[in-house]
Amino acid sequence: MSPYLAAENLSMFGTDPWWLVVIKAVFCFAFLMVTVLFSIVWERKVVAWMQLRIGPNRHGPWGMLQSLADGVKLMLKEDVVVKRADKVVYVLAPIVAAIPAFMAIAVIPFGPADNEISVFGHRTAMQLTDLPIAMLYILAVASVGIYGIVLAGWSSGSTYPLLGGLRSCAQMISYEIAMGAAFASVFLYSGSMSTSTIVQQQHDRWYVLLLPVSFIIYIVTMVGETNRAPFDMPESEGDLVGGFNTEYSSIKFAMFMLAEYVNMVTVSAVSTTLFLGGWRAPWPISTFWTGANHGWWPLLWFVIKVQLLLFFFIWLRGTLPRVRYDQLMKLGWKVLIPVSVTWLMLVATVRTLRNENYGFTDIALYVGGAVLALLLVSLVVDVLRDKGKKGETAGEPAGFDPMAGGFPVPPLPGQELPPVPRRRPHRERELIVSGGPDTASDGSLDGKEASDG
Repeated sequence: MSPYLAAENLSMFGTDPWWLVVIKAVFCFAFLMVTVLFSIVWERKVVAWMQLRIGPNRHGPWGMLQSLADGVKLMLKEDVVVKRADKVVYVLAPIVAAIPAFMAIAVIPFGPADNEISVFGHRTAMQLTDLPIAMLYILAVASVGIYGIVLAGWSSGSTYPLLGGLRSCAQMISYEIAMGAAFASVFLYSGSMSTSTIVQQQHDRWYVLLLPVSFIIYIVTMVGETNRAPFDMPESEGDLVGGFNTEYSSIKFAMFMLAEYVNMVTVSAVSTTLFLGGWRAPWPISTFWTGANHGWWPLLWFVIKVQLLLFFFIWLRGTLPRVRYDQLMKLGWKVLIPVSVTWLMLVATVRTLRNENYGFTDIALYVGGAVLALLLVSLVVDVLRDKGKKGETAGEPAGFDPMAGGFPVPPLPGQELPPVPRRRPHRERELIVSGGPDTASDGSLDGKEASDG
């Protein structure tokens, strides 16, 4: 095994008694629910602060119980089932969307995996479980959640929910490709897909510093995966009324809303684990306080990092407008995927050269030469493409037939539409106004002045 690959040691997992496993599972569920309740209030408060509004201020002290009041309101609403809906799929869709959102948190480490904490006298790790392929498990679980949204749009028996479901399907599939490439860069550097091992490999430097492009790509893709603004096209109320959940109400709609916010917490936790050092204390604190990464303190650092990423979600929603759907797909297929694949090739090249014991100078020369070669090739291709377009434009006549291909097409730059023949009117139209065609010469004004005099 290469010295740069991590040695996975997952022997501390799978040895807890059943009651401790239940306690950990309940803690993970409670952590997600409490974070969601806080995030809903926080989002309303922050957006109100950004837009100079008051925000929630009635339910509880400073409006802190607003999200709880919203949950009670949704549960007490009338549960309407659409007449034309597929009843079974219509009811199961919110459940399929919500359950996978909770499952991904099972492999997220809240603290070190060396049995540092004690729960009722039993030493255990601050993590429910871990797998040698934990990150693949997260990707698989996240992919299942899309079925809930697609089936919800299809089973509603309505046009707009169907369009919202199809949009969500295309969007999430497109952005999962770039997300997987961003994950692969982390796998190459850490030498493992285990979440606890990935955090251990960031003991001296976080991967946000070593892999900044992967971090940026993942930040963009996690916003697209959670259908949040400015990528909230499946719920675009401007042209889809409400998207895939238009025909849902009461507790079913609440489950879709819960799934969205739980997915926000999950992707923030994954970003913290992969790029921000996980449960490790920030740099200034870890230098002078040796106990910052031991005991229960790692849970505090983990929660702070997750909350900062949730604030980033809210910041985007209060700042950026919704993009068009073609811009969304262009960003996913023509920008994120090529950049992520190219970056993955560069990371793989660097790791290979390091494993072959090349020095930093040699690696910089090789990677720099590869980047310059790619830029040169792209420049040559662009120049040749522009020359070809100019030649085609110069050889074409000024006018063209827009119906030559059987359907109308708009003109290209340099082309002109042929003149459209217009039928002459049978008689000249007159301006019709009250009092006659010409109010200045019909004498009515002079007569009125004479009578006034």
